[in-house]
Amino acid sequence: MQKNNSYDLIVIGSGPAGEKAAVKAAYFGKKVALIEKSPNAGGAGVQTGTLPSKALKETALYFSRVYEKQIFEQSEKRLHNTKYEQFIYRRDIAKKDMQTEVEFNLQRHKVDVYTGFGSFIDSHHIHIKGDKDSTINGEYILIATGSYPANPPEIPFDGIRIHDSDTILKIKRFPKSLCVIGAGVIGCEYATIYAAMGVKVFLINNRDKILPFLDADIANALISQMTGQGVEILFNTSILKYVTPKNKTELLKLSLRTGEELETDMVLYAAGRSGNIAGLNCEKAGVLTGPRETILVNLNFQTNINHIYAVGDVIGFPALASTSMDQGRVAIAHMYDTKDFDSVQKIFPYGIYTVPEVSMVGMTEEDAKNKGITCNTGISKVKDIARGKIQGSPDKGFLKLVFDNESKVILGVHIIGRIASELIHYGMTLVQDKKTLDHIIATVFNYPTFHDLYKYAAYDGLGNRSGKNIKNPSVK
Repeated sequence: MQKNNSYDLIVIGSGPAGEKAAVKAAYFGKKVALIEKSPNAGGAGVQTGTLPSKALKETALYFSRVYEKQIFEQSEKRLHNTKYEQFIYRRDIAKKDMQTEVEFNLQRHKVDVYTGFGSFIDSHHIHIKGDKDSTINGEYILIATGSYPANPPEIPFDGIRIHDSDTILKIKRFPKSLCVIGAGVIGCEYATIYAAMGVKVFLINNRDKILPFLDADIANALISQMTGQGVEILFNTSILKYVTPKNKTELLKLSLRTGEELETDMVLYAAGRSGNIAGLNCEKAGVLTGPRETILVNLNFQTNINHIYAVGDVIGFPALASTSMDQGRVAIAHMYDTKDFDSVQKIFPYGIYTVPEVSMVGMTEEDAKNKGITCNTGISKVKDIARGKIQGSPDKGFLKLVFDNESKVILGVHIIGRIASELIHYGMTLVQDKKTLDHIIATVFNYPTFHDLYKYAAYDGLGNRSGKNIKNPSVK
């Protein structure tokens, strides 16, 4: 099909933000072009970030039997016999399937897809460098180029033994041991995934906490369960020197700031990402950029150039696939006044796909206290509810409610344990709709289900509030 070089909208990037923006504009009758530098659609969300790591986590749960071993039987045979090809098989199938779905979605909405590297000639014209160079013109332009993992110059990345979060996906074997630098979301996820598969993991963090945005009880519980899986966490330190031996069978030697030395087979640096704007030539369009190569936008995701918008990781926080999709949809609503979706929800959940999962929405207990709110909490443990007893006691998960002590309104929900990222969505409606403990207690859930955690946490909260807590469960 012959492509017209003039469009109502040009989208640069086919990740979650770019795809959803492109198909929404096309749905409303706009002529849309999408430029993707990779021959594989889906951006980091499909190819190197969200989907691959989550698929590996599910595979690690299957082979390691973290939740099942010592409940139904003692055998760990699956883990011992696992080959690396088996470990990555489902990841690669999921990537391919989702890539096909993205491509089909663009096709059925009649979005013209250009494969090549897009860059600004001026504020309306984009040059595409590919197998066949071309130039297209757009009334509106939306930048959704995502982000890339930080590669500090002092770290000797080689993509063989010293990795970032992209190249770790290309390894061909299980590491004998793995040192993960950075205890953020990506670092903690990969640390627990490989630990579940029996790899010795060191987690190095230059501060005294992991995931500082988490509720303290949840973060401490995650640390406890990570160390129980054999993850050795080294707080308040960093690596000063890397020594890579010539003999590939020898271990890397890492000199720590504390004076200690560490030996490991592989290193994963997972401490930060930057906006993917190199070569985009934003200056030719007059688009202002910010720290970490991000693009500056207003609440409508509009840059300083009225007809140019930016969404997703390239604008920075929160850099979640879920919010990025909605940012793309909101940008289109603002461009074309579609009157259907004028803002991204300010209250949204976080899902951290560690082993065990962690998810949260709303205020932490610390947040509430810092805002001067007289808050209280209610906690229920997985092992104490009927579904937990069916599933098995090794699950040390729990749910924590943070609520206003006077009104009983739910301020935050925090969960650690299996399917935490699924269970959180009921909690999100509680926080969004300002529901109370009484509302939870009056709600009927299927029995037995994990949603009973909400009801018993609410009862626990009432007990804490009245000073008549009979059960008084402890997080410890």
